[in-house]
Amino acid sequence: MLTLPNLLTLSRILAVPLLVAFLWWPQWAFGYAIAFVLYCLMGVTDYFDGYVARARGTVSKLGIFLDPIADKIMVAAVILMLVGTHDIGGIHLIAALIILLREIAVSGLREFLAQLQVSVPVSKLAKWKTTLQLVALGALILAGAFPGAAWIGIAGLAALWGAAGLTLVTGWDYLRAGLKYMD
Repeated sequence: MLTLPNLLTLSRILAVPLLVAFLWWPQWAFGYAIAFVLYCLMGVTDYFDGYVARARGTVSKLGIFLDPIADKIMVAAVILMLVGTHDIGGIHLIAALIILLREIAVSGLREFLAQLQVSVPVSKLAKWKTTLQLVALGALILAGAFPGAAWIGIAGLAALWGAAGLTLVTGWDYLRAGLKYMD
């Protein structure tokens, strides 16, 4: 159970409180810079836990269970912190809400389908959604580290809306696939 891939996944979960702590004070640009580095390291471990598990043939049920949870915890924590610090505000709250609601809905749908022993594979578009979402949040964290470079925050918000759009499309795809199994 304590294989390298699982330890990498667990490290992402355990790093979330530290990430939140560095984002706590929006006027502390250095804290945002540290948070950005930590966020990037968490992203790298997300890539490598799956890569190492597949390369070594150590894919485990624990890893399959924890990996998406670690991703959702990290994304939700960052979104909540950026909303709380007003790095995401105004109309952009809608994009953040779309992302959070889809994550909750798809998790519930996956749990329902798992009880029926039905698996819904992750689509290529969903992987693009996740990538754009992670880039958007990373850019918004980086914008806090460089408050004089407004273009970084603008790019982050634009990417957030792009991720929200893909979120709606992929969420609908999952729902459509799941509806076949509902009474």
